[in-house]
Amino acid sequence: METKVNVKLLGVLRGVSGKSVISLKLEKSTVQAMIQKLADSLPKEAKKLFLDSDLNYLGSNMLILINGQEISVRKGLETEIKEDDEVVVIPVSHGG
Repeated sequence: METKVNVKLLGVLRGVSGKSVISLKLEKSTVQAMIQKLADSLPKEAKKLFLDSDLNYLGSNMLILINGQEISVRKGLETEIKEDDEVVVIPVSHGG
């Protein structure tokens, strides 16, 4: 069953995509599927924001909230998303 979800984008993601909200249709309703679909729907330069080149890990540079709760306190990338959930993606800037 397909799940429709609206994803709020903050920070640089909003600037790169030109959108504050993106609507996605997910065949698998997990955060991991949502991240992949979101990355694929954005311009090429924005996709780099989703992939940590050192770890080759999708979503490591993002803070992802489902109904105000960070996914790490749930099931991480396997956290399920329902159609009425509020999903917010915040890019994390770091360096050293």
